[in-house]
Amino acid sequence: MSRAVQLVTLVTALGCGLSAGVFFAFSSFVMPALHRLTPAQGVAAMQQINKTAVGPLFMAVLFGSALACAGLVVWAITRWGEPAVPWIIAGAALYIVGAVLITGGGNVPLNDALAPLDPASAQAAAKWADFVPDWSLWNHLRTLCCLGGAAALVVALIV
Repeated sequence: MSRAVQLVTLVTALGCGLSAGVFFAFSSFVMPALHRLTPAQGVAAMQQINKTAVGPLFMAVLFGSALACAGLVVWAITRWGEPAVPWIIAGAALYIVGAVLITGGGNVPLNDALAPLDPASAQAAAKWADFVPDWSLWNHLRTLCCLGGAAALVVALIV
C-alpha cells in the first residue's frame, strides 16, 4: 500500500470513527436525556437537533467519509491479493451500510415524520412514544457499523 493510500485510509478511518462517536453520543446520553423530558420538550429538542445536524461540517464528515470509502474500494479492487484489501472492503462496506443506508433508510424517515408536528400536540406525544425506541435502535446499529468500519480500516493499516 502506497503512502498516499495509507494516508487516505487513515483519514477515512478517523472520519468513520468520528461519525461513530457522534452516533455513540446519541445512543449513550442524548436520546436517554431527551426521553426523560416531556414529549413536547423532547419533540421540540429533536426537531432542532435534526435541523442543526444537516449543517456543512457534520455532512462533510459523514458523507466525505462515505465517498472516501468508495474510493478505497475502487483502489482495493485493483489491488486484489494484497493483505489490506479484505480489511478495506469490509471497513468501507460497514461504514457505508451504517452511515448511508441505515441513516437514510431508518433514522431520516423517522426524523422526517417528526419534523412537521406541533411539539405540544397529542399527535406529537403519541409519535414520540414510538420514535425514541425506534430511532434509538437504528442509531445503535449505525453506531456499531461505523465503529466496525473504522476498526477494519485501522487493521488494514497494520496488516
